[in-house]
Amino acid sequence: MRKACISALAAVAFTAASCVGPQSALDPQGPNAASLAWLIWFFTAICGAVWLLVMLTLGVALWRRRGLASQPGDPPLAPEPRAERRKKTVVLAALAATIVIITVLTSLSFVATRSLSEGRGDPLVIRLRGYQWWWEVTYTAGSPDRFMISANEIRVPVGRPVRLELSSGDVIHSFWVPSLAGKQDLIPGRENILTFTAERPGSYRAQCAEFCGMQHARMAMVVVALPPEEFESWLDGQLREAASPATEEEAAGREVATSKACAACHAIRGTRANGTVGPDLTHVASRQTIAAGTLPTTRGALAAWIADPQTIKPGSKMPMVPLSADELRAVSAYMASLK
Repeated sequence: MRKACISALAAVAFTAASCVGPQSALDPQGPNAASLAWLIWFFTAICGAVWLLVMLTLGVALWRRRGLASQPGDPPLAPEPRAERRKKTVVLAALAATIVIITVLTSLSFVATRSLSEGRGDPLVIRLRGYQWWWEVTYTAGSPDRFMISANEIRVPVGRPVRLELSSGDVIHSFWVPSLAGKQDLIPGRENILTFTAERPGSYRAQCAEFCGMQHARMAMVVVALPPEEFESWLDGQLREAASPATEEEAAGREVATSKACAACHAIRGTRANGTVGPDLTHVASRQTIAAGTLPTTRGALAAWIADPQTIKPGSKMPMVPLSADELRAVSAYMASLK
């Protein structure tokens, strides 16, 4: 019964979390995505025109063939030199058009793809590292005092170029936020670059676009674009240590979180929890989702995830830590206070 209840909660929560923000390459919200959307429509128009031309040619050929149908007993049709020359001209013209079309489409695709890694202006540099199945997000901000580690959510200022330095800690992943940029792989032992600029505030859904294992479908993320002053205020808050407990229940939850196995994998700045295996939880409640887009960030979802992560996300690296009912209530209250 307990597992059934957790599974039902996870199913509802996953549906809610998966609907966060637009997710369409045909709804561009930045210059990089706009160039890719234009390329998609151009490819579609060219391919549509080619298909119509082929169908028209086929129709004309079939129509003319009807008039040349032979009757029983007629001698075989002899080839006509003029007709043969015309057919040869048509074939050569079709071959030349094919070469031109493929060359143009390949060149446009190359130019559009190269623009995904070109830097503009003074970009915000973010290191994004993929794991099975979550994202580590590191803000460098150009100075040690602005260095900050988060997870599973990227916040960026509107109008400022963003430079993502992509890498992987295990297998090949691929980062894709359709409304802002194209796809780029995260490859172990190699760093790739992806740039984009969000032109208006909003939340944009992203995900891993390369099959990376059992929970590939639940390796999502939200990219939140904020006005520049709001972004700086958010970053200032994220640089602070975890908030102190405001109630006895939250204080009990902090004791549970820092004394149980949780502290061996997760970090909560300002406490004795300093693990590096799992996501940083210092401000986990300020994120829109948990478990890489699997659940919305609510106290109930936090409790369900902590109680039995393997039922919600089978195969994830997070083990089930045995907790009493009181301990689960306390630690979920503490996690919900970390904003």
